[in-house]
Amino acid sequence: MKNTVMLMIQESRFKELKNIVDKINVVDIADLFELLSKEQIIIVFRILNKESAAEVFSYLDREHQQFIIESISDREINNIIEELFIDDTVDFLEEMPANVVSRVLKTVDNETRKLINLFLAYPDNSAGSLMTIEMVDLRKEMTVQEAIEYIKKNGVDKETINNCYVINRFRRLEGTVSIRRLILSDYDTLIEDIMDTDVVKINTYDDQEDIAELFKKYDYTTMPVVDKENCLVGIITIDDIVDIIEQENTEDFQIMAAITPSEEVYIKTPVFTLFKNRIVWLLILMVSATLSGAIISGFDNILAANMILASFIPMLMDTGGNAGSQASTMVIRSIALGEVVFKDLFRIVWKEFRVSLLVGSSLAIVNFLRILLFKQASPIIASIVCISLFLTVVMAKFLGGLLPLCAKKLKLDPAIMASPFITTLVDAMSLTVFFSLSVLLLDL
Repeated sequence: MKNTVMLMIQESRFKELKNIVDKINVVDIADLFELLSKEQIIIVFRILNKESAAEVFSYLDREHQQFIIESISDREINNIIEELFIDDTVDFLEEMPANVVSRVLKTVDNETRKLINLFLAYPDNSAGSLMTIEMVDLRKEMTVQEAIEYIKKNGVDKETINNCYVINRFRRLEGTVSIRRLILSDYDTLIEDIMDTDVVKINTYDDQEDIAELFKKYDYTTMPVVDKENCLVGIITIDDIVDIIEQENTEDFQIMAAITPSEEVYIKTPVFTLFKNRIVWLLILMVSATLSGAIISGFDNILAANMILASFIPMLMDTGGNAGSQASTMVIRSIALGEVVFKDLFRIVWKEFRVSLLVGSSLAIVNFLRILLFKQASPIIASIVCISLFLTVVMAKFLGGLLPLCAKKLKLDPAIMASPFITTLVDAMSLTVFFSLSVLLLDL
């Protein structure tokens, strides 16, 4: 497809090119733009009709959106904004530099400008910044026939008509009714007689993570957004929630890997940006790891007297970090899915303690036999290593289950308590236990 498009552009066969792109899905056209030069992108974009151009624009990444806005006329910008849903417009403007935002706002009418500014005023990641106003609202005094005629007249440009929201004369939300229910009801039936009054709704300032949890819990495709007076102001649709889930999962993965979260695509992220996102945590973990070095230095006499002990330090530290990471990963994931809350703390700690007893015992027994058979160490050395290993696993599982929940309680991201942090903490504890047992049992 890329070669065909490029050939038609080179030969100025724009009419044939238009016939081809008109038959391509807008998402595929957006993907095609990734393969074209900037000059070719503008040519293809201008060939598209207004509706397709706006849809393609909404699927492009920030870099391409900015390039197009900077390359087209004010009239063309206005055409795009007119066709975009308000939530897509806000999402696009939130990512743009001030000069681009200023230019876009100058091309639209006063009413649209005020509406966009209203949405931009909501906090990032709040329901107000995510919602769209392209919805169908009905009055409870309407009959089914009146409601269907109203939807036919006003529903063309709405983002969805699958669910309609019932309001009173003060725009306060009173219920919801599906298009399916309307079609299957008698024409003379009143909306208030068939509407569902048990409405799950979102406040304009609710956080996007909480909103995603509601969608998952109730398995909805749309949900209404109300202000503090329960007036209907917009809706949030499932396509926005899918984007939120992807964004939140990406952020959690980055935090768990000790990387400052970034919304930029990895392959397009500048090297210096990647450096800034990683170096801070690496410095923190490096400095904190000096604690382990200080502990080892404090027991130089033990290592000098029993050099074989040094060979077991990496195994103890690695096993402890791995055991803690297993527990923390499971708990962090459960928190993200809403399966556990802080009140489950004791249940989780008790569960991880029992797991640690089984895991620690198994590892200690296998390691004891390995040391005697292959390391040819004395039973007392094998005992020190294996008891230390057992206690390290117990401590690591305990901390892995405890710390993510404590972080959540303190309004921190539980992902902070992932592998790098747990490993650093467990390393210091395992070394302390190991050398303390060595002093005690070897009588040094």
